[in-house]
Order: sequence, then structure tokens, then C-alpha cells
Amino acid sequence: MFSSLRRSLRNTVFSTVCALLCAQSAQANVVVVLNSRDATVQLLDQDTFKSLSTFPVGKEPHHLMATPDNKSLIVASSVGNELIFLNPKSGQIQRTVKDILDPYQIGFSPDQKWFVSNSLRLDRVDLYRYDGTNLTLSKRIPLAKLPSHMAFNAASTVVFITQQGSDQVSAIDLATGVVKWTMSVGKLPAGIAMTPDDKYLMVGIMGSDYVEVIDWKTQKTVKRIKTGMGAHNFRSAGDGRYTYVSNRVSNSINIVDQKTLENVGQINVPGGPDCMEITDDGKTMWVTLRWIKKVAVIDLKTRKVTKLIPVGRSPHGVFFINSAQR
Repeated sequence: MFSSLRRSLRNTVFSTVCALLCAQSAQANVVVVLNSRDATVQLLDQDTFKSLSTFPVGKEPHHLMATPDNKSLIVASSVGNELIFLNPKSGQIQRTVKDILDPYQIGFSPDQKWFVSNSLRLDRVDLYRYDGTNLTLSKRIPLAKLPSHMAFNAASTVVFITQQGSDQVSAIDLATGVVKWTMSVGKLPAGIAMTPDDKYLMVGIMGSDYVEVIDWKTQKTVKRIKTGMGAHNFRSAGDGRYTYVSNRVSNSINIVDQKTLENVGQINVPGGPDCMEITDDGKTMWVTLRWIKKVAVIDLKTRKVTKLIPVGRSPHGVFFINSAQR
């Protein structure tokens, strides 16, 4: 009888603790971090900087992004060949979409009609029609080698893909799935972003120390903006003018003026800064540090790292929902 009572009490306590943890996670300002080498999602509290929970997802989750309606956060499990949909406010799993082959980098077109998946290890790009809920495969396009990051033009007619293994950028017509053009750029092109005026593409040249600026309508390089070694990824400041560039080798983040195409500032960040997220007040940046199993919190006014938060191995994507998205 006493054994049964103890077991019942233990189960009650366990259930209560779980309920409290779930409630804490749902109410906190949750930061979602992808630990690629651990194949886990880690949830951090944006206010206290503490870890809330860690749970497994498909193998090698690298990138993530919110759905256009902000009701889900999609985690791309590249080796797991699936997309995991999370609640963007709590981080809890909503559903899993399987048989999405090697989704390394993912993106929605500005008009929300297309979903694009770059397959890094399969050397191809998959185009999907998106109806607001479902993904329907439209076409698979082979590319030269290691398609990495993507950007779209404002009209949602073209997606631009960097190819790390062949040092190229390609433009794909979304309606037809035809490669319109391919041009050579610097060594190991990674992140790519369109300037707010829809005039230039900026490409992070990871094998060197600059951002290559391309006039995509003439397929010509117009400038090289010197940043730091391992120029990798972009994150818009959200003001229509400035963007941040992470340099994984130089351990720095540069600030680029997208109107003048000049490097106007630098933040020193240890440990291989990669993906970046910014609070909606524009005051704080969260950055994954690939080499030291940490996430950095940066005060953008002082340009100083204020916190280093332990996470899992090779943290890559990072996301939190802003008040405008709630």
C-alpha cells in the first residue's frame, strides 16, 4: 500500500513539475537555438538568459525561419530530410513534414507563393508551391556544387543562390524553374542579401574578407566591401539602410550602409559568429558562435558583448518572435 502511495505521489509531483516547466516555456520570451552537431533545439529565456529546455530534432538542423503568417517556426533538418514546425512563441513542436530532401537553407518568396529549399549535399535546389499551409513540389534544379544561401528580388520572380563549392551565384526563374544565369564570384560564397532598393545583391565571401556587390540585372560585380575574414551571413538592422555581416574567421560583425555600400562599423565577437537575430527595439542582437558552443548577446549601442550563454555543439540558426509578430 505504501509503495503504491509513494508511486502515486511521485507521479503527481512529476506531472506538476512538467506542467510548471511547460507554462514557464510558453510564457517566457523564448529564444530558439539550433545545435547542429547535437541535433537538438535549445530554448533560452530572452529575459533571464537561462536555458529552459533542450529536445532532439532531426539530424543536423542548420537553418530556420517563420512561416509568413508567423504561426509556425520551421526548422530545416538537412540530414533528417524533414521540416519540423514549432510554435514560435513557446518552441513546442506542432508537426513534422517528412521527405523534404536535404533542406539545408530554406526561404519564402516575398509574395509568399514559393518555398525554396537548398540541398547543399545533393547539389540542387527544390522549388515548392506554397498555399499558406501545404508545400507542393514544383521542380528540382541541379546546380554546380554546394548550393548554400538564397535571396529574392522584390517582385518574387527570381531566387538567387550562392554555390560554395563552385564559387558562383545563380539566378533561377521561379515560375519556370529555369536557371537564367550563373556568374563567378569570390571564393566560398555563403550568405546573400538584396539591398532595399532591389538594385544590388550582396554576397559574403567566406573564403576571403569582403562582401561582393553584384548588379544582378547586368551580372557584374560593382564593388568589394572589405569586412573580415570568413564573411558569412547577413542580418538586416530593420531600418531600411544598414545590415550586419558576420565574419566567422575574424571573430567580428561589420555594419554595412546599404545606400553608400560602405563598411561603417565593427563589433568584436569571439568564437565564430554566424547567424544573428535582433530585438524589435533594435537595441540587442543575439548571435550563435559556431566554434565555442555559446550564444552571444550584444548591446548594439555600445557594440559590446554583454552575455555569453552556453548551448550545444555547433549552434547555427537562432530565432525569437518580436512583438510585431505576436
